[in-house]
Amino acid sequence: MRASFLIGRLFGIPIRINYTWFLIFGLVTLSLAMGQLPEARDSFPVVVYWLAGLGGSLLFFASVLAHELAHSLVARAQGTPVREITLFLFGGVASIEQEAERPQHELLMSGVGPVTSLALALIFAVLAVGLNLLSPVGSVLALVGRLSFTLASVNLGLAFFNMLPGLPLDGGRVLRAVVWQVTGNYRRATLIASAAGRTISFLLIGGGLLWTFLSWSSGVPNWNGLWLAFIGWFMDNAATQSYQQTVLQEALRRVRVADLMTSECARVPRGLAVSELVDHYILQQGGRCFTVTDGDALSGLVTVHNVRQLPRERWPFTPVGEIMVPYQGLVRAHPYEDAWTALLRMDQHNVNQMPVEEEGRLLGMLTRENLLRYVRARLELGL
Repeated sequence: MRASFLIGRLFGIPIRINYTWFLIFGLVTLSLAMGQLPEARDSFPVVVYWLAGLGGSLLFFASVLAHELAHSLVARAQGTPVREITLFLFGGVASIEQEAERPQHELLMSGVGPVTSLALALIFAVLAVGLNLLSPVGSVLALVGRLSFTLASVNLGLAFFNMLPGLPLDGGRVLRAVVWQVTGNYRRATLIASAAGRTISFLLIGGGLLWTFLSWSSGVPNWNGLWLAFIGWFMDNAATQSYQQTVLQEALRRVRVADLMTSECARVPRGLAVSELVDHYILQQGGRCFTVTDGDALSGLVTVHNVRQLPRERWPFTPVGEIMVPYQGLVRAHPYEDAWTALLRMDQHNVNQMPVEEEGRLLGMLTRENLLRYVRARLELGL
């Protein structure tokens, strides 16, 4: 996810924070410090509530992280790579690099998140009951007890919301796994779970807007309805994208890299000036990536992205050999692997093209444009 930064690793999985996270973190802290935690029988300074609210926000997002970490660890145990976990505006998301290969794997991977949230809800509930029974009214322990009760409620809500039967929620993945198991058709299962997710999203949007209208009509404005509608809008987009990704995956798994690659790759000499590359190859011929040669030997690959990184005033004096990616460092594709596997590798290494190689021989170039053109043609033909 873009606009995020790394804060550390857990079990070898990178943990990132998106900049939108700070907005929801501040809102949760504000809600706890000024709304849910203060009571008339307390005599604490305001700063105590703010510190408790801050601690509560951190524990809330630690709970979200535990939820996503459970998904990630189960996925990794099943042999599925996990790229990262990102905390953002709507909580958190685990970037699992490929879908489950079997419905049983999907069921286990999706179900473990809500189970983790339920377990955390139980832990915080037991802590809240214990502190309320043992601590005097108005004490710091009573305040911690109220915070624990709030965290128990939030984790319980997180578990039940995520189990709603529609993509992209965990419940939607459970629904897809069940339909997939019954029908044996992954695409149909995704279509059903995506449709269920969109139905839920429309209910959230409609209910949120109605809630907002009624609250304003009664003279007591409430913005929670708009937040609910915003969540519904996000769900609708995510549910639609889930099905589109399935269509893309299905299409690309049916074709080999050799069938989609560009066989003729434009070659440029290592000593060619970047300015000449731009003028004669990129602007006139419309090329975006070129193999770089040193005599008859293949040296590397240069792309428009490499050119953009070089200051323009240096273009006339810099040979392409200085900005190319050395051939040994390139991410490569095999001609007989399926195109979906190749696309996953592109995403993993954040590249837009890969040389296709067999036994040390360069056969062609596979680009995202090749893949998208193929998928677009299938859709236009109704395949």
